[in-house]
Amino acid sequence: GCSACYQIRCTDPKLCNKSGATIVVADFTQNNQTDFVVSRSTFSSLAIAKKGPRLLKSGIIDIEYKRVPCEYKGQNMVVKVDESSQYPYYLSVQFLYQGGQTEIVIVDVAQVGTSEWHYMTRNHGAVWDIEKPPGGALQFRFVVTSGYDGKWLWAKKSVLPSDWKSGGVYDTGIQISDVARDICNACDDNDSAWAESP
Repeated sequence: GCSACYQIRCTDPKLCNKSGATIVVADFTQNNQTDFVVSRSTFSSLAIAKKGPRLLKSGIIDIEYKRVPCEYKGQNMVVKVDESSQYPYYLSVQFLYQGGQTEIVIVDVAQVGTSEWHYMTRNHGAVWDIEKPPGGALQFRFVVTSGYDGKWLWAKKSVLPSDWKSGGVYDTGIQISDVARDICNACDDNDSAWAESP
């Protein structure tokens, strides 16, 4: 679920509003925890008027959640070179501002101007890596799925310069807006689209 957008709401009608909040999932750990850990301001926004302090005091709450499309108006998807990368021997990247309601399932990297594509491995969450990456300026192509469909996207221009740096953020020139096909059009009109937290 990393980089996916969710609408969350708490289940206590005495404290919580019905609209909840929209969040982007960020995975900062390498384990399989499934908790939503949100900021203090987001936590407060789940409450009905004047009940924020009381909700905050409870600390841990039961929630319902559903996946929603991510919207980054006018923002291209970017590649962030992970801090663990070691130029030029090891490359680890994350894709940020991935719009729509999609999953990246395959990532390939190649030196600009060549057709020798190298498969990257999902390390954890939204982090993809490769040992011995190609030299020179790099381009990416990847498969994104939305629902049951998948398609290749290709960042044809030079995305990473030949002297890429750990922590660097580079524009792909791509915007994604695909949304998974809803097999239950009426779900959003009632509460059946929401799942309860484990």
